[in-house]
Amino acid sequence: MEEIYKPSPTYKAELAAAKRKAAKPLLWIGIISIVMLFAGLTSAYVVRADNGNWLLFNLPNAFFLSTALIITSSITLFMSLQMAKRNNKPGVIIGILLTFALGIAFTFAQFAGWNELTAKGIVFAGKYSNAAGSFLYALTGLHLAHLFGGLIALFVTLINSIRGKYTKEDTLGLELTSIYWHFLDILWVYLFLFLYYIR
Repeated sequence: MEEIYKPSPTYKAELAAAKRKAAKPLLWIGIISIVMLFAGLTSAYVVRADNGNWLLFNLPNAFFLSTALIITSSITLFMSLQMAKRNNKPGVIIGILLTFALGIAFTFAQFAGWNELTAKGIVFAGKYSNAAGSFLYALTGLHLAHLFGGLIALFVTLINSIRGKYTKEDTLGLELTSIYWHFLDILWVYLFLFLYYIR
């Protein structure tokens, strides 16, 4: 009978340490790829806007609300991380819950903004579409798709926080989620200002 190999505790600890060490660099690689995607799209937006037949319209009011919501969500998540560093478990949970709720509210605000646009006849595609509207839907829709990933990460982080995983000695998971969420915040503010001023 063949002997079953069982990794030693030392090997398991070294493997876990290696994974932890690689986590942030891998996240930053993913973030850089997202930055490149949006840089390409906004560049294409500028080029297309200069070619004429470009519809001018105001951003929906709901986008102003969603901007305030996502900025606030970054503040609550920052507070959650600070609570983890103080071993304040209830504070961690409350901070993540608030961030998750604000993320959901941001999502509804985005849909409300799109409804405002369609009510004005600004649609993504079809006979009555215009490149200006199509770009706006594409940029904001892609951002929202990435935000869904952030909401999933927040939910997992919330479960881990309830289990008491995050302490001042171990905040890695919460840090990774925070980095990604703050990035989404900065990305939205950039897109909002870009769409507001570049028409």
